[in-house]
Amino acid sequence: MKQRVTPVASKIAVVALIWLLALVSIPIQDLHAFQVDQQQEMSYTQYKGEVLDSQTNNPLVFANIALEGSNISTVTNTEGKFLLKVPENTSNANVLVSFLGYKTKIIPLNQMRANKNKIELDVSVTRLAEVNVTIPKSAEKLVRQTLDRKGENYFNDATLMTAFYRETIKKRKRNISLSEAVVNIYKTPYTSSKRDAVQLFKARKSTDYSKLDTVALKLQGGPFNALYVDIMKYPEYIFTSDRISEYRFTFDRSTRINDKLIYVVNFEQLPEITEPLYRGKLFIDADKKILTSAIYSLNITDKYKASKMFVRRKPKNAKVFPNEVAYRVDYREKDGRWYYGYSNVLLEFKVDWDRKLFNSVYSMTAEMAVTDWEKNTKGNFPKSKERIKSTIIMSDEALGFSDPDFWGEYNIIEPEKSIESAIKKIQRQLKRSRTDGGASAP
Repeated sequence: MKQRVTPVASKIAVVALIWLLALVSIPIQDLHAFQVDQQQEMSYTQYKGEVLDSQTNNPLVFANIALEGSNISTVTNTEGKFLLKVPENTSNANVLVSFLGYKTKIIPLNQMRANKNKIELDVSVTRLAEVNVTIPKSAEKLVRQTLDRKGENYFNDATLMTAFYRETIKKRKRNISLSEAVVNIYKTPYTSSKRDAVQLFKARKSTDYSKLDTVALKLQGGPFNALYVDIMKYPEYIFTSDRISEYRFTFDRSTRINDKLIYVVNFEQLPEITEPLYRGKLFIDADKKILTSAIYSLNITDKYKASKMFVRRKPKNAKVFPNEVAYRVDYREKDGRWYYGYSNVLLEFKVDWDRKLFNSVYSMTAEMAVTDWEKNTKGNFPKSKERIKSTIIMSDEALGFSDPDFWGEYNIIEPEKSIESAIKKIQRQLKRSRTDGGASAP
């Protein structure tokens, strides 16, 4: 059988670069940011646990765990596990645990343990017999119809979007690098084969090289890692016309989201396919055949093949393998048309050293959320030199805290804050910069 590289890994720039760390001068403000972060960590109480399906006991990937009435939140990893940090002076509060297609659970904080919290969510079931909708006979046919109807259901105009991007690199549980950016996305129509362009508006970073030991990890691709998870715009990265038949699609229990009936479709590669493909869930609007969300992960059938998909450079005395590779994309609706709204990418790598007893584990998370958009009526598109490349490394391009007028009082990056909290701050700063006549953003 002819071997083929999984499209999403060969084209999308979710790439880990690993090399011996050279002497680096560390900006004083970067060290200060991490010193403050470490001090803040001391005043936090940690809660660890897992989120599971109450009936199947399967882990729920990217389930949301949030402290009610605050900006403190986190998500589960591909094993359904989570780590939530809450300020020590917080007592009378509730923890909200939610997941697409499941009933939200509310847990008093004082009932949470420091470790081994097992949270089970019940499926939000909708009886199809009570709904006046023709039930598809084939889950695969439904997926194909959904992909074919993107011209009817998704933006068919060029669009200018503003988005907030965050990229985090951790060694074990410790933050070692964090990059944030506001980007302009020149989104082409969903029916167009022309690729989207991205322009860097503002960026900053904070890196603690002392926690990297002798190895440095960098994520190549920056915002493109999150942007290319837009399945409806880039179906070739997961469901190519010839590869979609290599998956098995089945119906899961349907649910309702915002009073809309949603079919939940499970997919996984066929047993006879040995190449690493994907498995996950598609959430499809039953009435109009619209993909509203997708959650999926790489099925690492062969760790050596999976390694070749991601690792470009590494030390000779080390073997690097991906442990987890997971994706999520959410779409939003405006006037009957849908568009890319949010995506999340999680990668975890294990570094095995020759003649060393212990290995190193690094995780990299990239997430991006659209904060504003408008139609690109003039058809503006940035010049080549103004666009960022799909090979960009954000931790190299971000200019630290070089624009305090924009980032304002938030010039210390807070890794534990939710992206929703950061977006609120960014929107205020964008409005202010436009009023002051600063650089334009859509």
